[in-house]
Amino acid sequence: MSTRTENPTTRPAVDGVKGARILIVESRFYPEIADALISGADAEIKKNGALYERVVVPGAFEIPGAIALAADRYDGFLALGCVIRGETTHYDYVCGESARGLMDLSVRNKLAIGYGIVTVNTMEQAKARAETHRGNKGGDAAHACLAMVALQRRWRNA
Repeated sequence: MSTRTENPTTRPAVDGVKGARILIVESRFYPEIADALISGADAEIKKNGALYERVVVPGAFEIPGAIALAADRYDGFLALGCVIRGETTHYDYVCGESARGLMDLSVRNKLAIGYGIVTVNTMEQAKARAETHRGNKGGDAAHACLAMVALQRRWRNA
């Protein structure tokens, strides 16, 4: 299993996002992973001068619905959660439908969404992707969200 070797805090700042309002929609089905994802996202958002609010939903499947409900209230959205494969096909439906739901929202509603739903086979893989000193998926997803907010602002002001 490979992990990130660079320092996750070395991402360049995103220009044009100061004061942006981000909604983090998080599934806390696996609290340890959710905390790690939030830690990375928090650092990235604050580093770039943006602001955020958090809401909690029961699982990854509910994340797109929560974003749809708040679509006109924020500059960007961050989807954070974790799905670990089990013994049934439930994993495939939750992963596929949450990803499809977020992509549909992003394209149809022109929303800036950062995808930070970790989909893995084991808890160890989840930790490797979520922990800030390893994969820092929360920071990556926040950076992607902010980059899309910057594009959105640039083209709206053009």
